[in-house]
Amino acid sequence: MDYAIRKSRFRLFAILAIGVSALTPLRAAAQDAAAQGVTGPLSGYMDFHFNKADGEPGVLDFHRFVLLLNHSFSSRLRFVGELELEHAFVEGLEESGELELEQAYMDFLLSRRVNLRAGMLLMPVGIINERHEPPVYNGVERPFVDTVIIPTTWFDVGAGVHGELGRGLRYRAYVVAPLNAVEFTADEGIRGGKQKGSEADVRNVGYTARAEYRPVQWLTLGASVWTGDTSFATPRLDTSVALGEFDARFRRDRLELRWQFAQVHIDDAERLNDSLARTVGVSPNIGKALRGFYGEAAYRVWNAGAPRDLVVFGRYESFDTQFRMPEGYVPLKEFDRDAWITGITYYPEPDIAVKADYVYLRNQSGVFPNRHLINIGLGWWF
Repeated sequence: MDYAIRKSRFRLFAILAIGVSALTPLRAAAQDAAAQGVTGPLSGYMDFHFNKADGEPGVLDFHRFVLLLNHSFSSRLRFVGELELEHAFVEGLEESGELELEQAYMDFLLSRRVNLRAGMLLMPVGIINERHEPPVYNGVERPFVDTVIIPTTWFDVGAGVHGELGRGLRYRAYVVAPLNAVEFTADEGIRGGKQKGSEADVRNVGYTARAEYRPVQWLTLGASVWTGDTSFATPRLDTSVALGEFDARFRRDRLELRWQFAQVHIDDAERLNDSLARTVGVSPNIGKALRGFYGEAAYRVWNAGAPRDLVVFGRYESFDTQFRMPEGYVPLKEFDRDAWITGITYYPEPDIAVKADYVYLRNQSGVFPNRHLINIGLGWWF
């Protein structure tokens, strides 16, 4: 497809999403804060894990400690912040943990249809990126599609609108700092390109939007888009990125189903590979298209309310960071991966999740071995 046509279609998607909806001021504050785990002026979440891969020693890691701040200056002005420490500590230039400001924005709550938001924002892409607290998803680790194809947790500086138009139809749409194509890789795709609001270069900007529709109480349908020119560090290239995502969530009685599909297209990937090869001496072999999808089924086998609340689940994922390659480049089959995950989640309280799962992670290379992993975790929010 011609680049100009593809780019115009993604921008049209973003514009259409802006016409989709907003909450009343007080309702917006309550629902958005609840979705992000913000239940008072100070709240937060944390999780720690035990991970064991076959043939490797087990690892015990306090993965995340997160503080969420929520302050209402008035019924129409609200601040939300999120500060996250990963892997317990940060020490100088050593390879250790990370300290990140994942959210810090002001909400200007105007009306049901249109409200304004500006600051450090979570990209409204996919199911997990905006709602990533441990009690809200199954599995000790977040889904592969939501970490490899969609680079969760994905945040950057920006501004935009959010709201509700009609019953059950919500939207968020932002102008944000772009990705940096120089940091793209073959195995993790666009993940390394996040600027994270650290003196972000905005020679070009990105556009992102999400629409969610809830036709009935037990079904939520969602669609997301991110598009932008990512070539500010290589101005002679045109490495625009377009990401499209679709998802569905069904929950009725004891049964819960989730489905998600995401695909990324990187323009000018051939010249990007060539440019980086001239710089570092080796071609990064970046794909021009990345694709991933998953389906998950969960069932509450113990449904008497906390502390008698137990969920069993199974999930299949497929994710390929070299789904399509630029002309002259060959895909490496170790990056064409899929996974079967099965496990349990026990809730002694609604906000506390005790988890265990088994992961069978495969690749299509025939050279690199498939992996078997056992994970145990404890996560909570307050």
